[in-house]
Amino acid sequence: MLLAHAGHWFLWPLIPLLWFLLFALFVIFVVRRRGRGLDDRRSGESVLSERFARGEIDETEYRRRRDVLREGGNR
Repeated sequence: MLLAHAGHWFLWPLIPLLWFLLFALFVIFVVRRRGRGLDDRRSGESVLSERFARGEIDETEYRRRRDVLREGGNR
């Protein structure tokens, strides 16, 4: 019986490696989730730029709204 388990000793160092990979995946998921706030702001700016390009808003309105979007990310 003891000889049957003697060949699996090399698997034990893999257990901490698996825990590390699990932790790394969790951290990557959280970082990406938090980074979406910047993507939302950029998408807002792109929509604003499209509206300006179509002539729906003038330059003054464009700049005012762009500044509001940029300030919103710093609060």
